[in-house]
Amino acid sequence: MITVRRAESADAAELVRLRAVMIRDAFGEGDPPQGEWTGIAERQFRVRLGDSAGLLAAFVVDRPDEPGLASCAVGAVDTRIASPQSPTGESGYIFNVATDPAYRGRGYSRACMEELIEWFAKRGVAWVSLHASPSGEAGYRALGFTPPRHTALQLDLWSRFAQEV
Repeated sequence: MITVRRAESADAAELVRLRAVMIRDAFGEGDPPQGEWTGIAERQFRVRLGDSAGLLAAFVVDRPDEPGLASCAVGAVDTRIASPQSPTGESGYIFNVATDPAYRGRGYSRACMEELIEWFAKRGVAWVSLHASPSGEAGYRALGFTPPRHTALQLDLWSRFAQEV
């Protein structure tokens, strides 16, 4: 049996470590550089996991043989204006789904995802989105995720800004 728990602010450093694992695996570029982003991400996790508004949740599996996290799934709630398709106006976004390489193949990520999806459902979130890596796509589809009905577009302001500086 897999024991999943809701992450706390004290888990922030481990969530950042697993975020680096996810970034490395998703982009295949080796370990991401350490730097300012890790400190900022740790502070963001500490603050947002302890925030009484509860707009961010992380579900984790602890390592069975040593301190630290084996796996995590993190999600955030975005509030827009209610509509017939979204009576609460809340939508969800899942990110930072990662399992430490030493603990893969045990169902940990799926268990974390199931808890996170349940958390969204209890809030009344109408739909949840995520970006899937090629290796993760089949697992997300098995949980019920499908391509969006409408074309998803984004504007990369970071790259635009970096080119102008």
